[in-house]
Amino acid sequence: MQEQENPEVSPPSDESVQAAAPANGEPSLEEQLSATEAKLAEMHDAFMRAKAEGENIRRRAQEDVSKAHKFAIESFAEAMVPVRDSLEMALKVESPSLDSLKEGVEMTLKQLTSAFEKNKLVEVLPAQGDKLDPMKHQAVAVVPAEQEANTVVSVLQKGYMIADRLLRPAIVTAAQAK
Repeated sequence: MQEQENPEVSPPSDESVQAAAPANGEPSLEEQLSATEAKLAEMHDAFMRAKAEGENIRRRAQEDVSKAHKFAIESFAEAMVPVRDSLEMALKVESPSLDSLKEGVEMTLKQLTSAFEKNKLVEVLPAQGDKLDPMKHQAVAVVPAEQEANTVVSVLQKGYMIADRLLRPAIVTAAQAK
């Protein structure tokens, strides 16, 4: 075998690179590289800004959720303060009459009802004969009745909903199948 000599390969000179650039007005490789590096730096900067903005949005959202949890019952608490004031005033009366006590309790109940309405706390009070709804009613007994099976016979305790969410089911007795 005969060994062939490898001629040494030298890097192209600046003149040869410029000469390698097309003569039709396209940028040289160095110019393309420089433009690409500038665009890369610009995109990296934009990425870092977007990342920082995303982190700021996430942090603000966490703070908002934290505040919402902390002050979720603020509106309800504001509506309940006058109810408490009324009850405390009733207890301060030295010798209340039965009529004044009844009037005070009725007024306090109106304040409480108003507070419930303002905060979307709605009663669940089924009527006799209503179809038993397991999403709103809890049957504690099944009794023989002259009405259709699985209907409400009597309400032992009314229930409550906050907006569309059940807070406490109505406690009922249901009609037994015949």
